[in-house]
Amino acid sequence: MTFRQRREKLRSVLAGSSCIRPGSVYDAISIRIAEDLGFDVGMFGGSVASLAVLGDPDIALITLTELTEQMRRMSRAAQLPVLVDADHGYGNALNVRRTVQELEVAGAGGLTIEDTLLPQAFGEAKTRLISLEEGVGKMKAALDGRGDPSLVIIGRTGATSITSLEDAIARAKAYEATGVDALFFTGIKRTTELEALSAATRLPIVLGGAPDEMNDLGYLASLRVRIALQGHAPIAAATQAVFETLKALREGISPKQLKGLASSDLSNQVTRDAATKARAADFLGLRR
Repeated sequence: MTFRQRREKLRSVLAGSSCIRPGSVYDAISIRIAEDLGFDVGMFGGSVASLAVLGDPDIALITLTELTEQMRRMSRAAQLPVLVDADHGYGNALNVRRTVQELEVAGAGGLTIEDTLLPQAFGEAKTRLISLEEGVGKMKAALDGRGDPSLVIIGRTGATSITSLEDAIARAKAYEATGVDALFFTGIKRTTELEALSAATRLPIVLGGAPDEMNDLGYLASLRVRIALQGHAPIAAATQAVFETLKALREGISPKQLKGLASSDLSNQVTRDAATKARAADFLGLRR
C-alpha cells in the first residue's frame, strides 16, 4: 500500500459517519500489532514519542528529526495509516511548513498542528496559547508545505480548558476557514462544550481525552467526531511489563519461570518471520 493509499484510508474515516478509536502506536512492533488487530488508524502521540525516543516527559524536548525518524520506522514496518501529533510544528509558521514536508516524506497519514505556546515560556507555569492570528498563519503554512494533497492536515486547539469556550469556537472557525481537513479538540470537559464546537463548525472532529459521559461512540458520531482518542495505554503497559520482567530477573527468577512473555508464534508474527523466510528462499536459495 502506497503512502497515498494510506492517506486516502484515513480520509475515508474522516469522511464517514462513524466514530472510531485509534490504536496508540510508537514503534515498529506496536504498529504491527495494531495493524494485525484490525485498527483502522494509528495515533502517534507527542507524549509517547517523547517516551519512546527519549524517555522524557511531554515537554517539547523531542526534535523534528527524531519524530520523523520514528515515523519513518513505523511506515516501513506496517501499512496502517498513522495520525501524528506534530505539537506546535517545532517553531513558527515556517518551521511548521518544514514539519509537514518531513512528516509527509516519512509516511505519515496525517498530522495535527496545535496552537499551544511551546516550549514553555520562562517564568510561566500555566499553559498558554499563541495568538489566533499566529495560529492561522501556522495552519496556512502547514497547507502550503503539503506536497501530496491526500496528506491530512488537522488544526488543533486546547482553548476550551485554557482560555474559554468562546475562544475555542473562534479559533476553530478561523482554522476551518484556512482549508484544514479536520479539527482536533482537547480539554473538553462537558458535553455542552463539544456540542457548541460541533454546532459552530462543519469539519470532521478528532477528540482528545474526554470524560466518561462522552465515551458513547454513537453520540460522538452524531456530533461529527470521527476519531476519539482514549489515551496511550499500550506504552504504559509495555513499561510496566519491562519493569516487572527486569525486576524478576534481578531478583534471581529464572527466565523459564517468567510469566506474560510473548509466545514464539506472536514473536514470529510481529517480526513477519514467514515473509522473511520466503524472501530468503527466493533471493538466497535457502530452504524454507
